[in-house]
Amino acid sequence: MDDRLYFRQLLAGRDFARSDPVARQMANFVYLIGDRDTGEAVVVDPAYSVTDLLEIARADDMEITGALATHYHPDHIGGSMMGMTIEGVSELLAHADVPIHIQADEAEWIKKVTDIEDSSLVLHRSGDVVEVGGVEIELIHTPGHTPGSQCFLVRGGLVAGDTLFLDGCGRTDLPGADPAAMFDSLHHKLARIPDRTILYPGHNYSTRPAASMGETRQHNFVFKPRTEQEWLAMFGAG
Repeated sequence: MDDRLYFRQLLAGRDFARSDPVARQMANFVYLIGDRDTGEAVVVDPAYSVTDLLEIARADDMEITGALATHYHPDHIGGSMMGMTIEGVSELLAHADVPIHIQADEAEWIKKVTDIEDSSLVLHRSGDVVEVGGVEIELIHTPGHTPGSQCFLVRGGLVAGDTLFLDGCGRTDLPGADPAAMFDSLHHKLARIPDRTILYPGHNYSTRPAASMGETRQHNFVFKPRTEQEWLAMFGAG
């Protein structure tokens, strides 16, 4: 990653939303990605305290000009979860009229969870690029955890949401999940990502906040099955 790239990994309940017990329990990572030269940034998976996130960006002389959503779950984009309401993209739009970039297959799920309008959503396909100033972010469709889960590739880093953790991957037994699609995403769609790329997950579920893809492929049990049949047997779906 170069000097022009603005990149921050923020842990909910520690770096922001410090007084929110749900944020501390869920241990979500939120990311700010932008161009230091232009002062523009996007926020990946804004949840829990939008005002905190905006203030962090402003303190760094950056302006939030958009949001990227890895998937529709409320702990990533806001909405109702387990009888609780979590801040997210709806609150972000109340502060700033910015585009919310999502994978096209996730649109109906996101609208149902957040009640935001079509006019606020920008629908993408795998391989699309979102430009933030002079920084390009490639969107990679990685279904499995949800139908429209996506990862973001930016200058030597992969922001993976709940598609891939340092240890394990997102659950495949929730509404919209597909174990076979998850196998394909991990073993085929992400196969082109170089080992030197740094993996930045959607949750702080490990002793480290990030690791190289090479390390992850070597140590993460989700890469042990070599065939879809082995994968489905391992995850109780075959």
